[in-house]
Amino acid sequence: MAPEVPAGDQLMTVFARMGGLLLSEDTVGSTLTLLTSVATHAVPRAAGAGVTLTGSGGGPQSVAASGPLVLTADALQYQLDEGPCLAAWADRAVVRADDLGAEDRWPRWTPAARAAGVHAVVSAPLVAGDAAVGALKVYGASPGAFTTGDEHVLALLAAQAAVLVTNVQSYRRAGRLGEDLRATLRRRDVVNQAKGVIMGRDGTTEEAAFAHLLALAHRDGVSVHDAATRLVTGAHRRTR
Repeated sequence: MAPEVPAGDQLMTVFARMGGLLLSEDTVGSTLTLLTSVATHAVPRAAGAGVTLTGSGGGPQSVAASGPLVLTADALQYQLDEGPCLAAWADRAVVRADDLGAEDRWPRWTPAARAAGVHAVVSAPLVAGDAAVGALKVYGASPGAFTTGDEHVLALLAAQAAVLVTNVQSYRRAGRLGEDLRATLRRRDVVNQAKGVIMGRDGTTEEAAFAHLLALAHRDGVSVHDAATRLVTGAHRRTR
């Protein structure tokens, strides 16, 4: 059973911001930069966050990073061809290391990362459909920086980000909207309707309404679109 997502206005706001990213047509660069900010905000003890995707040369590349610590830790992984980010990407599973001083999975990267100031890490793969397109990671400056809840939150953000990355990359390559992004834009209509229902019913803001919708989707184990469809359908039935 998945760990419960921590409650509170702060995390709800983060999910609302992430939902905005998923519905955005912004460029890859600015979107992924914002994603690192969201990840750092969602995991309070993160010293930095970053996103790794396939670079133009075919190897891993840090396409967004919150600061020098992330770039250094990432570069060491690429140079040594080992580390938690690469492992999460290859295995399509969340990788967490609570204390690099007691870590033996990456014998070359670990001491180099500790020397750079990294002592804990969580990395989640970006998986969309059958494709693993990269990884999202947060680094900690002290051992024990992360919890199981942080691990789950990062996995949720990475899963949603993977869809966005895949769609926008397709758009950039083809020079036009791909079918996946077209579908996302069509789904936005029902999501907007659901937000309107919540705003009218509860007298709340658009951001809070979307955060509530995300919470419903997580509670019921369904997509945001499915949660929105249920809510809108129920509202229509009640007005008949």
